Amino acid sequence: MKRLGIAIIGMAGLLATATVARGETLGAILTGYEESPSVSTVANGDFSARIEEGGNADHFHYTLSYGGLQGTVSQSHIHVAQPGVNGSIIIWLCQTDTNKDPTGLAPQCPQEGTVTGRITAANVIAGSTTTQQLNAGDFAGAIAAMRAGFAYANVHTLPLSPGGEIRGQIRIIGK
Repeated sequence: MKRLGIAIIGMAGLLATATVARGETLGAILTGYEESPSVSTVANGDFSARIEEGGNADHFHYTLSYGGLQGTVSQSHIHVAQPGVNGSIIIWLCQTDTNKDPTGLAPQCPQEGTVTGRITAANVIAGSTTTQQLNAGDFAGAIAAMRAGFAYANVHTLPLSPGGEIRGQIRIIGK
């Protein structure tokens, strides 16, 4: 009986560990053709985010890489909108001296390369399109939009593509 109790406790520990280790990977491939309107550019990029389940579902870590841009990088964000439609900025992925993240939390944008960061409710800003009903600090809402495929990452450049040079719709790519 004692061995059975120890076995049950051991199995419960393994199950708890498996639950904490589970999570989702979200990602997007950024191209000019995903922008609205489409942009003819050789630039490309990649966005990935890892959302840990269990006790750490209050943040995610991301990596954004891009290159070949035709202009000077001015900013990068996550917006909420379906494919082919422009939507409100809800999370800044990187900022520049010209275009600053209103939360002050986003890292500096490189002209080319990779930027990484950690997103929490403090990074989520209210959407500028009031009919989208996006509230500052709504981390769960931001995650829900990304999981549903109704959010995109993009990189803006000046002077040619102030509305965005490359963009990619964010989707679940792994569990």
